[in-house]
Amino acid sequence: MGAYDAELGAAVERAQRGDEDAFARAYRLVHPGLLGYLRGLVGEDAEDVAAGAWLEIARDLGRFRGDGAGFRGWTAAIARHRALDHLRERRRGPRGAHIEHDVLDVPGGEDTAVAALESLSAEQALALIRLLPREQAEVVLLRVVVGLDAPATARVLGKRPGAVRRAAHRGLKRLARLLAQGGARG
Repeated sequence: MGAYDAELGAAVERAQRGDEDAFARAYRLVHPGLLGYLRGLVGEDAEDVAAGAWLEIARDLGRFRGDGAGFRGWTAAIARHRALDHLRERRRGPRGAHIEHDVLDVPGGEDTAVAALESLSAEQALALIRLLPREQAEVVLLRVVVGLDAPATARVLGKRPGAVRRAAHRGLKRLARLLAQGGARG
């Protein structure tokens, strides 16, 4: 994700200096993955939660310090907090992952999770991720859809990187087993 993160980092830097076009570019780079992640957490309310998250991101952009990868993690953490607040307000549990087909087209990266999901059709990937336990599904969403590495995913979730790696490993093993069993037939 080097070139992607470099482009994102440059856009964020310009946006922090007041360049509205650069903020729009950063939004276009980050939003599809962020929206897919939120759909996994709050289902059909993802657009509303994302709108609130982007308002907070725009408001606090001047306080952000970091590169493109750091910005993805920072935005994911804001979106997650918004989603959890939304779920508490609604007094309901998170729904299964409702990922749009286009959010699985994540930029580059040779991550194991990306390779596993790329081998599936979008419909199969959606069906399989919905079958994962919530923690594993959230880790897979952050790693694959948002494109975070294990340490950034751990920061977003408030977990240790080792726990994130284990959850990702278990989730991917479970996805492979389900796929071998034909569990994602569309």
